[in-house]
Amino acid sequence: MESNKLINKIQDLGALIALIGLVLVISIISPQFRTIDNFLSLVRQSSINGFIAFGMTCVILTGGIDLSVGSTLALSTAFCASFIKGGMPVGIAMILALLIGVGCGLVSGTLVTKGRLQPFIATLITMTVYRGITMIFMDGKPISGLGNSFLLKFVGKGSLFGIPFPVILFVLVFLLFFFVLQKTVFGRRVYATGSNAESAKLSGVNINKTKLITYAISGGMAALSGLILLSRLASAQPTLGNGYELDAIASVALGGTSMNGGRGRIWGTFVGVLIIAVLNNGLNIMGVSSYYQSVVKGIVILIAVLSDRKR
Repeated sequence: MESNKLINKIQDLGALIALIGLVLVISIISPQFRTIDNFLSLVRQSSINGFIAFGMTCVILTGGIDLSVGSTLALSTAFCASFIKGGMPVGIAMILALLIGVGCGLVSGTLVTKGRLQPFIATLITMTVYRGITMIFMDGKPISGLGNSFLLKFVGKGSLFGIPFPVILFVLVFLLFFFVLQKTVFGRRVYATGSNAESAKLSGVNINKTKLITYAISGGMAALSGLILLSRLASAQPTLGNGYELDAIASVALGGTSMNGGRGRIWGTFVGVLIIAVLNNGLNIMGVSSYYQSVVKGIVILIAVLSDRKR
């Protein structure tokens, strides 16, 4: 019995152990990796995937999936850039962008709950539609010339006490998600919906409402990542966010959240995000081709999913 508990504990900490091992190995191979500046840059980069992954965790915990986050990011960013270029105050434009992201998530959630479509199919549809709308709206061209607003620059490039603002925001959002999922009634409903929807429904949980909220959260988090990117790039690109859903899903899987829903922890996703960031950063520093990087990430995801199946 004690040995089983120890094995379960090791499995629960598997992602953290993998992260520490990965950092040690890359640090030994490449001294350039273990500098403070590189670590800060690494975490700042990981925040973009992190926000999306936190929203994705909520969706997957309910037994769903959201493939539309990359397209949602692109669409909300395109509108935000257009609003700013048109003379709208940056703060208002950013708030509207977040609301657009939430709206995109609600559309996906409605297709799943009211339309009774499989989450994979529903979000594949919205992914395609949102990307098409973005291309039409931008005419396939980037939107730049957004001015020199302090707020716009600060969101993606600013620092507080020497720490990049995206890193601070990343940690704060993580703590918020941790509190909501672990300490609130809504969090318990998310787990109950993914664990056994019928039992949750009989217990008085409005499973459709719960799913709808998680998709709205996912869309909002995608839009937040878009704002960070908009600030850093100072322009909106029509192809922005391509493939981001894959890194987000990989982070969730690496963090130990079950792809079947009902089991997982947000801190695991936090660690999973860092694993993906360390892999990307380390392989780039070592000069590994992007083609090989995709293969490595695919193998890592496969190991994580097979480990989840075994558990």
